[in-house]
Amino acid sequence: MCRHLAYLGPPVTVSSLVLEAPHGLLRQSYAPADMRGGGTINADGFGAGWYPTAGADAVRYRSAAPLWSDASFAATAGATCSGALLAAVRSATVGMPVTDTAAAPFVHGRWLFSHNGVVRGWPQSVAPVAAGLPVTDLITLDAPTDAALLWALVRHRLREGADPADALAAVVTEVAAAAPGSRLNLLLTDGSGIWATAWDHALSVRTTPDSVLVASEPIDSLPTWNAVPDRHLVVARPGHHRVEELTTPGDS
Repeated sequence: MCRHLAYLGPPVTVSSLVLEAPHGLLRQSYAPADMRGGGTINADGFGAGWYPTAGADAVRYRSAAPLWSDASFAATAGATCSGALLAAVRSATVGMPVTDTAAAPFVHGRWLFSHNGVVRGWPQSVAPVAAGLPVTDLITLDAPTDAALLWALVRHRLREGADPADALAAVVTEVAAAAPGSRLNLLLTDGSGIWATAWDHALSVRTTPDSVLVASEPIDSLPTWNAVPDRHLVVARPGHHRVEELTTPGDS
């Protein structure tokens, strides 16, 4: 069901977080610690997105290959520094395609997005939700996957001017109501803030005075990681974060 992370802070190499960290995404691709029944490895592709200069749109590298097999990415990641990063490794849901376009991050301008989880009953369960999107958004999805649809739903709200936290909360609660039992950990950044949800899957956050890191699993053994409670939203910037409860319309 994938693993992902987002970082904001002093510039670091992409490799330091994704490949070199003791339990970074490279290790999580073949030895994840908390998949919660969502598979055993994350070998169905990967991606990373970052910002080449201050104020620039995001750039992205995606592949359908396992992270450990891509020497070109390793070279690029070791030579690339950024103060903002979102990366993911993928475990494809049975029946969904394994292509580079199905791998996170999804990108639009400065926005980078990832989904860790699964939409139950796909695609019938969320057809009524998808019907609210513009037709052009539906026919230009990156891939015929639940993650790509979730991104289209979030992006549509962002385009209409929604606050990022409100956009994620609205999508998670709407999809959870339409497809009970779904796992909906969404991760979003624009290079200045991070927004993430924990919905029936693992998520942790670590904040220092000048940085913040949000990840499916802690990438090292430092004691400063905090587990995000289930069904909560994280809003984070370097130096601080807050956690808010998420509720569906039927919750008491």
